[in-house]
Amino acid sequence: MTSAQLPGDPPGGRRAVAVWGLGVAVYFVAITYRTSLGVAGIDAAERFHINSSALSTFSILQVLVYAGMQIPVGLMVDRLGTRKVLMLGVLLFTLGQFGFALSHSYGMALASRALLGCGDAMTFISVLRLGSRWFPARRGPLIAQVAALFGMAGNLISTLVIARALHDAGWTTTFAGSALGGVVVFVLVLLFLKDHPKGFEPAPVTHMGADYVRRQIADAWREPGTRLGMWVHFTTQFPAMVFLLLWGMPFLVEAEGLSRATAGQLLTLVVLSNMAVGLVYGQVIARHHAARGPLALGTVGATALLWGTVLLWPSDHAPMWLLVSLCVVLGACGPASMIGFDFARPANPPERIGTASGIVNMGGFTASMTTLLAVGVLLDLTGENFRIAFASVFVLQALGVVQILRLRGRAHRRERERVVASRVEAVHVPA
Repeated sequence: MTSAQLPGDPPGGRRAVAVWGLGVAVYFVAITYRTSLGVAGIDAAERFHINSSALSTFSILQVLVYAGMQIPVGLMVDRLGTRKVLMLGVLLFTLGQFGFALSHSYGMALASRALLGCGDAMTFISVLRLGSRWFPARRGPLIAQVAALFGMAGNLISTLVIARALHDAGWTTTFAGSALGGVVVFVLVLLFLKDHPKGFEPAPVTHMGADYVRRQIADAWREPGTRLGMWVHFTTQFPAMVFLLLWGMPFLVEAEGLSRATAGQLLTLVVLSNMAVGLVYGQVIARHHAARGPLALGTVGATALLWGTVLLWPSDHAPMWLLVSLCVVLGACGPASMIGFDFARPANPPERIGTASGIVNMGGFTASMTTLLAVGVLLDLTGENFRIAFASVFVLQALGVVQILRLRGRAHRRERERVVASRVEAVHVPA
């Protein structure tokens, strides 16, 4: 992969970092709100007097709304630009977090999480597009991984701050206090965020309506790289998402017999591992694009191996060293899922990046939603048997691996054709 800047590439620089950093700050807050239920699952079950299936509905609904919004959000970002979509997203997820703080009924709490999921859905695709508009294309893999890294830091706020505040300050104070972060980033985006650097405005879209929507979706889906990216995201992301979003804390406390404090430390380990692995994966992929497939499949294999070992451990509780190993490997799932965007990005022109990213992002959240539901239902059916419930992970992993292997060759051939064509075009660009 050449390191030369392509014609029309944005320049990057300090201003790009500052503007992109505002988008990352929004994503950081959204992740904090998204994962706050993961440390409050036991408290929510007691507050709303619900069983495992009803508890899983919180996260399922949130993820369902998130996944369902991905293509509409991608179209909105391509049409309206990043700033407007991010402002709407911040408004929605902040209202959702405030509503969750004030909820005393199961129905109101569900509605609040759905609103939160809708706003959350508008963040990451916007940040990806912001990066593509402000930085050269060769920086894309690293920029995406760093954005995910800072976003995962929001998970640390959930596991370290919100978890403790729930027991010290109570439900309403904790969630209402955290919602103030959304107010802050809304003001910052309103005042300072710009869609693109001066002189790098995207080409205007002259024809809108249903035909435009159908064409954007169809053209993005037609690319093997987009579909491969979606299946990579589908297969790699969901084990860690399910663990962090809802079921990790109950599993570690109720099935493995750990204290809440120890379980919280293991959840924190997942986040720290995610951040460390994200830096490594971003650097490797930026230098060696051929490493994308092996890294993704290797992460799936390692996750399945550790997950299976924990579930099949012969005694009642897995040893601590094994749980630590599982959490370290789960930390690689998020960075591996970002590889999906690295398959979709070169397969689509800049004006279609938002739509293609939305399709990719649907993958992991669809798998997460399915597994969250499966685990909750199986727990109720088996009398809280986590070993049986968590075995549902392997079904979706197998499906995803089959699809990755099926699409990998076509996507690579198509990408090579595009690289050759872009180099020929660059040679003929007048100086």
